[in-house]
Amino acid sequence: MIGNTMDLNNFMNIVRNKDKVEFTEEYKTRVKDTRKLVEQWVEQGRIMYGITTGFGANSTRTISKEEANTLQRNIVISHSTSVGDPMSEEEVRATMLMILQNAGTGYSGIRIETLERYREFLNQSLIPFAPKEGSVGYLSPEAHIALAVMGDGKIISEGKVVDSYDILKKHNLNNYDLSYKEGLILVSGTTSVTGMAAIALYDIIKAVKTADIIGAMTLEVTKGTLRAYDERLMSVRGHKEQKVTADNIRRILEDSEIAKEFYNYRLQDALSVRCIPQLHGAVKKTLYDALETLEIEMNSCTDNPIIWGENGDGEAISGGNPDSSYIGLEMDSVAMAATMVAKMSERRNNRLVDGNISENPWFLVNNPGLNSGLMIPQYTQAGLLNDMKILSTSSVIDNIPTCGNQEDYVAMGYNSSKKAMAIAEKLEYILAIELLSAYESYQYIDKKLKRSSVTDSVYKEIAKTVPIMEDDIYLYPHIEKLRELIHNGDILNIAQDIIGEIK
Repeated sequence: MIGNTMDLNNFMNIVRNKDKVEFTEEYKTRVKDTRKLVEQWVEQGRIMYGITTGFGANSTRTISKEEANTLQRNIVISHSTSVGDPMSEEEVRATMLMILQNAGTGYSGIRIETLERYREFLNQSLIPFAPKEGSVGYLSPEAHIALAVMGDGKIISEGKVVDSYDILKKHNLNNYDLSYKEGLILVSGTTSVTGMAAIALYDIIKAVKTADIIGAMTLEVTKGTLRAYDERLMSVRGHKEQKVTADNIRRILEDSEIAKEFYNYRLQDALSVRCIPQLHGAVKKTLYDALETLEIEMNSCTDNPIIWGENGDGEAISGGNPDSSYIGLEMDSVAMAATMVAKMSERRNNRLVDGNISENPWFLVNNPGLNSGLMIPQYTQAGLLNDMKILSTSSVIDNIPTCGNQEDYVAMGYNSSKKAMAIAEKLEYILAIELLSAYESYQYIDKKLKRSSVTDSVYKEIAKTVPIMEDDIYLYPHIEKLRELIHNGDILNIAQDIIGEIK
């Protein structure tokens, strides 16, 4: 049910879990009321940007009432110019859901029938073909989506790109014509920017919480000391995220006989082991700041113009709400934050596989030389981390004017969100490789000493599919499996079922 305030979990239930979309009565009422105003103003011959005028630099050209519908069709066709590989199913669903949210605020003037059409696409899992490359923040991917919804574009069906008209017939849907204002709202706003950002942020938050668990496993298996996580130490620095992260680690390892045995094994550990609260804490602050901004954007109207129906007859007010600076800045920061978690994970993994540091056989295999063991996954981490560093370069600091200098400043938030999607996946892989090394390291710990309840449960889950190496094995499927356990939240859920919420 949409029409009330949406949060990130509601969003993901529709986008990833494919919950059905229904509109509240309030949603329908406010959409219909605003639509009446648009129809009334067109009849009156009012000059309104994008409704009875052209777009962008063409906004000085007046469009007649008779041509207004053609204008909306033309904007969709002419703006369908993004190129390259298509958006994923989740990215398309996310964009369509954000279109419903944006238009459903009651300030856009769209018909409820058009929104019902988008709702049907989501509920029937019809996925428009929307090339992903070449957006500055709106317009082109959204136009491809609108073209498919109208019956003139393409849909991805069974892995193939086919004419949407043919698929619509199979689902008892006819071609669909747009009316006043509708082409504009369907391509405008921060819909794709917000949709992709939401998916990326959801996965990164989950990965960073899981990084607390994986970091605790590395601390345990490397004979690290919990001294650096002492509550008294945390109390003298006022950052709450640092404190809760240290508390997470203490709770994960609370009943670990290994951690108790080696509490005084060394005075202090390397920074990648003892600074987990400080780094993960700082990252969590960035992520939760981004979450607050994201959920505001999810529930906002980012159309242009807005239809303001209060205080008498009302007005179509043109402005800059489609600007993507809020999300762009946040996702650039999120990308950097996730990369910091990844760089620490890679360094912890290096300590696990380096025989000079770990006190274990090189690369965690008993016959190194003949076997490479876990030598090369660290190379994979290095390659992924290099990619992440490149992707952490800000998008929003760039500016390339468009539309004959009518859009002389462009926020570029779309690329910030697109980068964050890639960052999320690479972070999961880097954490999966550290998790693999920690898992293989437990064979060298005294079997008389018990792992913590959490780390033992995670270990046993991994052991269902990943063997303890005696000689070289094909590692790719095991890395993929561990990444899947992180992505799906399985590792996180195992821990939270035992000790409660990882914060």
